[in-house]
This record gives sequence, structure tokens and C-alpha cells, in this order.
Amino acid sequence: MKNGCGAEGTPLDCASMAHSTDDLNFRLPTTLRPHRYVAEVALDLEAKTFQGDERIELTLDAPGAELILHGTELELTQAQFEGSGKKLTPSVRAVAVSETLVLTFAEPLPAGEGTLTLSWRGKFSEGLRGLYLSGKVASTQFEAADARRLFPCFDEPAFKARWALTVRAPKGLTVLGNGQVVSDTEEADGTRKVTFAETELLSSYLIALVVGPLVGTAEAKVGDVAVRTWALAEKQHLLAFGQDAALNALPRLQDYFGLPYAFGKLDQVGIPDFEAGAMENAGLITYREVALLLDAKNAPLSVQKRVAETITHELAHQWFGNWVTMVWWDDLWLNEAFATWMAYKIVDGWKPHWRVWLDFDSGKAVALHLDALKSTHPIRGVVRNAAEAGESFDAITYEKGGAVLRMIEHFLGEHDFREGIRLYMRRHARANAVADDLWRALTESSSQPVLELANAWIHQSGYPVISVTREGRTVKLAQRRFYSQPGVSSGEHWPVPMVLRFEDAGGIHEQRVLFRERTATITLEGAGEVTWLTANAASTGFYRVAYDEAGALALAANLAKLAPSERIALLADLWALVRSGQAEIATFLSLASRFGAETDDAVLDELVGRLGYIESRLVEGEERKALQQFVEKLWSEQLVELGWDSGPEETDDTKLRRASIVRALGLVARSGPVLESARPRVEALLEKRPAALEPNLLDPSVALAARHGAEPLFNALLGAFKAEADPASKRRYLMSLAAFEDPALIVRAQGLLFDGTVPMQETAFFVGGLLANRVGQPSFWKKLRDQWEAVLDRTGYAPMILRRVIESLGQLHTRAQLEEVKAFLAAHPLNEVQQAVAQTLERLEQDAVLRERLLPDVATWLKTRRG
Repeated sequence: MKNGCGAEGTPLDCASMAHSTDDLNFRLPTTLRPHRYVAEVALDLEAKTFQGDERIELTLDAPGAELILHGTELELTQAQFEGSGKKLTPSVRAVAVSETLVLTFAEPLPAGEGTLTLSWRGKFSEGLRGLYLSGKVASTQFEAADARRLFPCFDEPAFKARWALTVRAPKGLTVLGNGQVVSDTEEADGTRKVTFAETELLSSYLIALVVGPLVGTAEAKVGDVAVRTWALAEKQHLLAFGQDAALNALPRLQDYFGLPYAFGKLDQVGIPDFEAGAMENAGLITYREVALLLDAKNAPLSVQKRVAETITHELAHQWFGNWVTMVWWDDLWLNEAFATWMAYKIVDGWKPHWRVWLDFDSGKAVALHLDALKSTHPIRGVVRNAAEAGESFDAITYEKGGAVLRMIEHFLGEHDFREGIRLYMRRHARANAVADDLWRALTESSSQPVLELANAWIHQSGYPVISVTREGRTVKLAQRRFYSQPGVSSGEHWPVPMVLRFEDAGGIHEQRVLFRERTATITLEGAGEVTWLTANAASTGFYRVAYDEAGALALAANLAKLAPSERIALLADLWALVRSGQAEIATFLSLASRFGAETDDAVLDELVGRLGYIESRLVEGEERKALQQFVEKLWSEQLVELGWDSGPEETDDTKLRRASIVRALGLVARSGPVLESARPRVEALLEKRPAALEPNLLDPSVALAARHGAEPLFNALLGAFKAEADPASKRRYLMSLAAFEDPALIVRAQGLLFDGTVPMQETAFFVGGLLANRVGQPSFWKKLRDQWEAVLDRTGYAPMILRRVIESLGQLHTRAQLEEVKAFLAAHPLNEVQQAVAQTLERLEQDAVLRERLLPDVATWLKTRRG
């Protein structure tokens, strides 16, 4: 029966009663604790159904006639409690709002140890959560609170228990669980029965099962830990890099934490359709295929870095999240922020020439943009229920949280920070913890006021902009909260751990300052004239800097002496000040004009992104052509120098620089010569000649050719998308279809969203691509509204995908479109993504105002430059 009650007349009849579980914010009582699950589930992949039997060993602190656990869309067929020599059968009420099962007994259950035995059946989920079918693969995704869709269980992170699982599945399929296989037999009915080793103490969201026609790498060992990586057979050739990344990350993580990996073995699995990027299930990590599988010989470096970072992120969770677990979802950031920061630290140790901290800064930039909105939220906010937890999986939780940890580490020093982490791990092993537990451990290891410092950053929304003025060696600092909306102000301030870097006659120096008040005056150490000063050394601080005119000019005159991260921060902070009305666009464009000789790809990408925004939104007609000519003049000579073909001794830095310049000249300047060079190379690529394009040129070249392409190229890219096994190439071809500007091909591309061509997991990205198409945007925005229900169906109502669809509306930018979006979202409320709606509307409002304010200013600067 769909609601989870038994058939009429059985002991499992529903009872009609008022109860605390009728509240969406209901939390399980802590007077009853599970400590072991012994469960067997039988899966029918063809019918997409399952049935299960389970024994839960419990401890009751006090007698009571009621037992509550989670379960949704499950049909219970049997329930019995046994304890103190008694066997009691309950009535059961399923409560949809809290997704609970209320078991009511005729007499109180005795305090002490007891066992709850349950049998049930259910159906695979239609979305990408619970147990669902992803092509030919049955997979689970339980975070935040979807274990209850497969098992009746205590589905909150504080309820850690051991799990002993057995799975019955069709023979001939690979069956993977959290533990090693301890028994594997063929049953009389022809099915396969697989029993897994009992797990460590785990929260329910970390349990996982995967069943399907998968093949794996040969087993490799890190100490006693067996490591394998899995995918569908046709993608077996894409497994080696992910396996190698895990084998390199695992020992480095063990060394950092000072603790061995705890979960016996490690399986990594590429899942064809997946809501998130990956999931850190203990011992069985599941991934979106594009986050695990690649052909290292032909993959761009950006793809290799993304895969390595994702794998390391999930492995870091095996300690920070799985070994020590948050008590409740308001501390989700403890898991995600730490894993975000740690992934870059470990990958940087493995591949220092990749300079992954610059990629970290790109993620931090997204968080800085989001956290400048009035509708932002604290890193650690109040989460009232599991549904609200889904809205916490955003850049504030991950990237801002990770950036705050990096800022604190840079201030405390690597040694003291690591010792605090090790202390925290030992102190809370196999248990749950809250943020203050981490801060106390770091305080003990460093003798610094970490509790005060960290809590100010995780409990308070936003961040400061620090104004810096200097006279000689005297530096005056002032801070206020930064808002991207002009004219908004508030009184917050932060304890800001700053690292200043400056040059004088004695060389380049660093000085640490804990800036606690709204204003401060400090004296730079040393003697002599100071040439320049940056107030965010290595860009490790989560704040923006506003220099006075003299300070900004000194930095602009000494760009070569700044680290790439500092040059990026100089550009990003000035752009943010322009957006907020605190600086002129002419100042930004004049600074940009100094970067014609820039050779660092990360700095180029930062500037190209800003200039691309200006080209697409802040200029029209002749001014657009003038800006395009400005960009072409800046970097066309570099491309002539580099050429399109890579030599055998060429470094990664050179390859990435070439790709950045092609992106600038092709996609921002819309340079004809660049298109003429890209088009034949893309055509050769589609004719199965991969050497036609150096891998790092794939993304900008395919996008450029598609934008100006005709029907034969559209057909070739669509065919390549359908045939391609490599997930990064598959996504590249899919997204290129959204870029065509030919009117007839725009219509065809829009139709792909609704005819089943676009996989569910790519829905939001494809919607964003169609809305980013300057020519096709008006017609698609209308189609999106007309077919909204079909779009929602394509998301499977998966919260993360739905959130990204709403965020993609930020591609719109005129005031008329803003009003249309407001009216549309008001008429079609989405309770699951209220935060995303608020943030998107605020961004759209700011972009519309920015466009109106800056259109004439950009035109004036370009006219002056021409004149």
C-alpha cells in the first residue's frame, strides 16, 4: 500500500491521531538509539521494485508505548518488537509530512536492549534519489535524507549504527556495497545473493548499494586497503586516471590525518545519471561519470584537475564526515567546506605544477559574488528539516566554508592547523561533533583565539571590504560589509586574519595582522620606502580590498611582482567595486588594458570572463564592435606567437595560455581569423582525428565553431554526442548544440530538451546554455514558460538540478525580462528552492540596474579610446 500502512484488517492498520510527527520539522527523540541493522533487500531491476527484511538492534532509555523511525513510500507487511522476553506487534501510522512511521504498541516497551523486526516492499524512485535506475545500473543516493526510501531506519546523521547488508539481485550483474563481499551464492530461483562485511558505525545517509553490468580495474592496494574503480563495460578504457588519483590521494590523506582509512576497501563507481557531482558513501563512492572517467591522453588539463579534485574531495570525507560526523544538517558545512579545502591541498601536493589553488580561487569567486547579496545565508545556518538541508549544498557551504578554513590555516600556520585537525579526529572518532568541537581543537593546537575568529565567520552572513590607505610605512585600515547592490549598508564587522605583502629596499616581506575593529592603523615592519602593498597576500583571505588611488596605481605598475592569485584578486575586487557603484568602469577597463602582455592562463581567464560579461551585456552596436577590437588588439599578437599547434616540449602553462587567448579572441572578440582556424580543426576532430586539436583547445574551439556553424556541423555534433563514451566529450558536444545562432538550428536545439535527448542530470546545464545564446534567448525564454511543467519533469524534481534551473534564469539581463521572471516565479512557486529564487531575483535586479548605469559609461570610454 503506497502510504506504508498494512492492508485493512491486519495489525498494521493506520490510526488517526494528532501527533508531533505531523510537523514538517519533527526530529527523532534521542531516548531510543539503534546500534545495529541486519537487513536483506531483494531487487527486481526489470520491474523496478524491491522487498526487504530487517532486524534493528536498539537501546531504549525509558519505557514507552511508541517507536518512531523514518520510512516513505514503503509498504510495511510485518513489524514486531522483542525485548525483555516479550514479543509485541504494533499498529502503524505512516506520516507523509515528516516521512515517518509511528509504531504504537498496546503496552509500553521495556527499557534496555530490544530488537525491531520489519518486512516491507517498495518501488524504485523516479528521480535521482533513494534507490533509482540509471540506465542499466541500480544505484542509491541517500544524502540528505533518502535512505528512508529504501529502508525503514533512523534517518538522521546523529543516529550512527553498524550495518550488515545482504542483497539479492539478478545473476550476471556486479553487486557493490559499503563492505567487502563475504558471501556470494546463486539461489535456487536463479538470483544472486551477496552478503557484505558489517560496516563501521555509520549514519544512514552514508549507506550505499550499486547493482549493474559494471566492469572494474584490477584490484590495487594502499596498505591493506583494496581499491577498484568501476564503470559500464563500454567505458572501461576511461577508468585508469580515476584509479590512479585514488591511489595517490589515499596515502596522503592517511598521513595528513594521522589515522588509517577505516572502511576496509574502496570502490569508486561511475553512475550514468547522477544528481550531484559525487557522493562519499563509506567504502563505495559514487560519481557522475564526468567526475570520474576520462581519457588522460586526450582530456584537457581542466578536466583532469576537476576529476582529481572531486575524487580527493570524496576521499577526504571518509575522515571528515564519515569517521567524525555532524550531529545535524546545520553543520553540513563541516563536511563539505573541509573536504573542499582538503581536496585542493592534497592534489597540490600530488601535482604541484597544476597550480590548483588558482582553481580554488575561481570557486571562491563564485562564493564572494553570492555572499555579497542581501539574500545570502551564513555558512552555518539554522536547518529545521531535511528538505531545508538540500538548499545548503551551495557555494556558501562549500567554497566560502573552504575559503574560511584556508584563511584560518594561513593565519595559524600549516603545522598548528594540522595538529588541531588530528586532535579533533582522535577526540571524536566514530562519533558526532559540532563546529565548536573543531574550533576548540584548533585553539589548543595553536594557542590562538580560533573560537572567536571562526564563529564570527561561520555564523555571520557576508564579508568585509577593507579600505587601505598608506603613507610611508603607516597603513590605515577600515572595514564595512560589502554588498553588490549600490547604496546598501549595514554595521557588521569581522575579526579578519590578514596577511600583508609589500616591497621595500630590503625586498618583499609578509606581515600578519588580526584586524578586529572597524578601523585600525598599523606600521609595516622594517625600514625604507615602500614601493607597493597588497592587503591579501596570495589571495587567501575571504574579503575584498579597496585601495586608495596611489595604492592601486602602485600595484598596477608592479603587476609582474604580484603572484597570479594577487593579480586575479586585483581585477576581481575592482570589478566588484564597479558593480556596487564604488568604482568607475573606466578605471577597470584602463586596468584591463595593462594586461596585454599577461601570460598566466588563470589571470587571462579572470579578465576574459569580465570582458565577456561586458561584451554580452553592457555594449550594443558600434560599441560592441569597438570592445571586440579592443580585446583583439590586446591578445592577437600572442596567438600569432604561439600558433595553434603544440610542440612536443611545450609546457602545460603554454598550452593553457593558448586556450585562454583562443577563448578571448574567438568567444569575446569574435575574431574571424580565429574562427577560420578553429572550424577545420573541429571538423577534423569529428572525423575521428583527435590530433587535429590540442586537448586544451577543445572547449573553446568547439563552442566557437558551433556558434557560427550550419546544419552539417549541427548534425555531426549531435551524432558525436550520441556515440561518444567519454563523458567530458559527450557534455562538450551536447552543450555546443545550445550555442548555434542559426535560427532554424536554435529551434532544433531547444527541441532536444523535451524529446529525451538531454539526460536528466544535464537538464539544468542545457537550459543555461540555451538561455546564454544571445540570438535564441528570447524564443527559449518564452518556450521555457510555456512548457514549464515539462521542464520540471525533466529535472526529476531533484533539488540540486531544480536549483540550477532557477539559477540559469540569471542569463537574462534586461529590466523587461526581470519583471517577467518575477511574475512567472510568483505564479509558479517552488518551495524546494526558495533560497535560489530569492538570490536569482536579486542578481537579475542588480544586473538590470548595472546595465542601465554602465551602458553609457562603457560607450564613453571606448569612444575616448578611439578618439
